[in-house]
Amino acid sequence: MGWFGRRKKQVQLAKEAELVPDAVRDHLLAFVDTRRGVEAWVEQPTSFNPPSILLVAYDGESTRRGLPSAEFGYKFADDHSIPCYDAGVVPYPKRMREYGLRAKRASRGD
Repeated sequence: MGWFGRRKKQVQLAKEAELVPDAVRDHLLAFVDTRRGVEAWVEQPTSFNPPSILLVAYDGESTRRGLPSAEFGYKFADDHSIPCYDAGVVPYPKRMREYGLRAKRASRGD
């Protein structure tokens, strides 16, 4: 990619960053800052859903938020030095499902 192509992509990402609501940005930053071992899965857009990012902590706790583009999700992960995967290629971690089961059992009192 040449200089102009790179510059055009940087400008596009800057515009998309302005489209992300402050509440979403603050939530993602708080999740990354307050949990250990956070990893990101970027979900590509479908005909029903916009692109999104799934953040998963070391214990399996997770959060998902919609984004203006998948590229913005990759940039977010890169800016915060967290591992990032394409959700269509790398499966979600088992610890995420186990966390959900533990939370469900705890709420039922098992």
